[in-house]
Amino acid sequence: MEVSADTRLLVVLGDPVAHSLSPVMHNAAIRALGLDAVYVALPTPAAALPGLLAVLPAVGGAGNITVPHKEAAERCLAQKTELCARVGACNTFWTERGALVGDNTDVAGILTVLRQLGVDGGGSWLLVGTGGAARAVAVAAATAKANLHVVSRDAARARVFSDWARGGGARVEPARGALQPDVAINATPLGLKDADPLPLDPERARRLAVALDLSGSGGARGGDARGRGPRAACVTRSTSSSYRPSACCAAPCSRSAIRIASCATSAATAGAPCARRGAGAAVSRSRCSAAAGCAPTGRTR
Repeated sequence: MEVSADTRLLVVLGDPVAHSLSPVMHNAAIRALGLDAVYVALPTPAAALPGLLAVLPAVGGAGNITVPHKEAAERCLAQKTELCARVGACNTFWTERGALVGDNTDVAGILTVLRQLGVDGGGSWLLVGTGGAARAVAVAAATAKANLHVVSRDAARARVFSDWARGGGARVEPARGALQPDVAINATPLGLKDADPLPLDPERARRLAVALDLSGSGGARGGDARGRGPRAACVTRSTSSSYRPSACCAAPCSRSAIRIASCATSAATAGAPCARRGAGAAVSRSRCSAAAGCAPTGRTR
């Protein structure tokens, strides 16, 4: 791949971000399509995020946001899709007429993967985490009309998150007592390190039908090479794009196996499909002061 002054810069911003498979996937697609672009992972501390997002539109930048910046990035956008505003988290952004535009493709990715794994809606979902990815799960649960149970290390955060999600139409409450969910979703950083514990005790999830890991880890967590519990039974990897949410796959699994999907939602490789999508989508506009930590001053149509 030859990089020149005309090469378009595409990035994934996170902290940590070394685990991300996005550069591998997107650069392979860039080469296959013969595009003049390069996709790189940029380690981005929280304090650096507002300034970086303020600069990228000047060079036509586009890309993705990952842990732990999805909520903060949403507050930095000049324009956003209605879904991005509803979720309150951004995982995909691009430049349009010199302004930073954002979307959330996690919701579509989650619902698509679940459909591929045989979960068409309803049932009981157990959500581990209350961050930006968890917000997308809550919106997906509301769309699927599922009963959502939220687990957090901080009980107060689980209550606040549940109140927020309930306001968006989700049937949700903090997890209590012994649960037997149909679906379990990890929306925490657990899994970024091989030594991380499982976010859910397999002994308490014997009736679990499907588990999704949103950490995006490419290590042992994806297939649990350590072979502990039901995670080792069957592994499915899926990807979805911002403009083609059906672009995912699910390997067949034994009915008796726990089915595990690693769901990575991402921007369109060259950014152009994203720009076309953004131009045709209903967009919310907000003003943002990088110096104020990207707190929006308003959200008007």
